[in-house]
Amino acid sequence: MSRNSEIPILRTILFTSLALIAFAANSVLCRLALGGGAIDAASFTAIRLFSGAFTLLLILVLRREKSLIPRQGSWISSLMLFLYAITFSYAYITLDTGTGALILFGAVQITMILISLFSGNRLHVSEWAGMALSFGGFVYLVLPGVSTPSPLGFSLMMFSGFAWGIYTLIGRDSKNPLQDTAHNFMRTIPLITILVVVALYQAQYSIEGIIYAALSGGLASGLGYSIWYAALRGLSATQAAVIQLLVPVIAAVGGILFVGEVISSRLAISALLILGGILMVVLGRYFFVYRQTT
Repeated sequence: MSRNSEIPILRTILFTSLALIAFAANSVLCRLALGGGAIDAASFTAIRLFSGAFTLLLILVLRREKSLIPRQGSWISSLMLFLYAITFSYAYITLDTGTGALILFGAVQITMILISLFSGNRLHVSEWAGMALSFGGFVYLVLPGVSTPSPLGFSLMMFSGFAWGIYTLIGRDSKNPLQDTAHNFMRTIPLITILVVVALYQAQYSIEGIIYAALSGGLASGLGYSIWYAALRGLSATQAAVIQLLVPVIAAVGGILFVGEVISSRLAISALLILGGILMVVLGRYFFVYRQTT
């Protein structure tokens, strides 16, 4: 029996759905905080990661874990988490939302698929077609707002996507998602300290910005990433890469609900393309490969 077949599919669907909602919530909170100038990028990142570490540590205490010393997770995962968060925040200083989202999720997808291919995995034609359809729908969603990005902003967001892709792939081997995520966040504290000291002279923040950053860290990041680690146990690398293209659609809906954006036919069409492509990737291997060999 394969690894994926051992994971209850309903649990995987639930955890994946919750994680994607958390990712989208991060996007909305980031837009509200950084786009509105309520806080600077370094302070947002520091509060976000510290809030995530504090929230997860509190959960471990309430669960009466025997040891709170970071022994699970890894320093590599923590470094990737920090690099993703800091480059994501600074990239949005020079990139608009559509351009940044396209670069980020494109980089995540490319990173995970290339590593999967280099690891010896081969994709069925249906999976290639599904990825192309999903990415085409994503481009259709954000293309009207795409402008020529600054070289620095483009590089930072590409690196952010690369870091998140690595963090996700490492998380697929997690045996205890909550502890691994908590310890990954706790290991970022030394990096947070260095960031605060270096960027102290340009810090600017408001109560509103602090609240956005704390919510992003404690709920959308800390708990959200724990759930994502749990979901990854039932997803292939290809599925995890393509499914994340749902986040911009969910975030757009969040923008409609919380930022007052208007529903458009473009959003509806792109959502259908992305969902259809994801369905092809998720079900393609089962119908065209697995069923032919059983």
